[in-house]
Amino acid sequence: MTTLNPTTTAMEAFGWAQLDEAEQAAAAFLARYSGRTLESYRHDLLTYFRWTSDVGIAVLEATRPHIELYRVALEERGLAPSTIDRRLSTVCGFYRFAHIDGRVTSNPAQYVRRPKVYPTEGHGMDRGELGTFLFTAERFDHAHTALAVLLGLNGLRVSEACGTNVEDLALERGHRTLRILGKGNKPAVIPLVPRTARTIDRAIEERHEGPIVLRRDGQRLDRRTAHRWIKSIGKRAGLGFVHPHMLRSAFIMAALDAGVPLRDVQIAARHADPRTTTIYDRRRENFDRHAAYVVVAFVAGG
Repeated sequence: MTTLNPTTTAMEAFGWAQLDEAEQAAAAFLARYSGRTLESYRHDLLTYFRWTSDVGIAVLEATRPHIELYRVALEERGLAPSTIDRRLSTVCGFYRFAHIDGRVTSNPAQYVRRPKVYPTEGHGMDRGELGTFLFTAERFDHAHTALAVLLGLNGLRVSEACGTNVEDLALERGHRTLRILGKGNKPAVIPLVPRTARTIDRAIEERHEGPIVLRRDGQRLDRRTAHRWIKSIGKRAGLGFVHPHMLRSAFIMAALDAGVPLRDVQIAARHADPRTTTIYDRRRENFDRHAAYVVVAFVAGG
């Protein structure tokens, strides 16, 4: 089977003339994606194709029981339910489009049973911890602070923050704005709160173009360095291990705690599916508003 090189595009990874029909279906499916999503889906399909080869199943002749056996094989390897669910999601997407493209007569993955994935019970950053983190970031330098506020006060993904440019700053209807390239190469314009705008202005100084956040060597901030910066800030703040997505999560959960409607939080977070935002809503563990306190007050008052 074709080896999928994670550094190439879907079309480069598959030479159409050398492919069998299943590999053509994989190439057609992967061609819809790019970046880290493409890398992840390519890896998932490669894993599945190898499994079908090992057990002697033709990919486009697989049935629902075959895919269920693949799920069992992943479970026997001790993979986490979330990992299994993600890999099955890729396989299900592959077969859905293979069916749409007429490569299979029916979608064998349509009714595949996937593992239940529960929201993580890991402790997220509350508003006090987010405030401490942002205050500590200011003790570093303007570049560290700019990264911190873009993640924690505007909820950007780390790749989006690293990709921001000075020339994409603007003023629209009285709001300082920043044009970014979001997940899936989707452009978006976000408003910058005054604190974020001031921090960015200090970071870019007199520059009129180029990356907003620079490393110490003058090059654009990359994901690896951003992770290291956030870890360092979290350690100095006494918050333990902190990674960039914790700041985006803190932004979303703080918005929900502050009473921002779920739909508005979904728009701010740029979630395509409101169920994704709801996951963060369930993670809040807002004990202050737990029903037990209301019940106690109600009974005592009766």
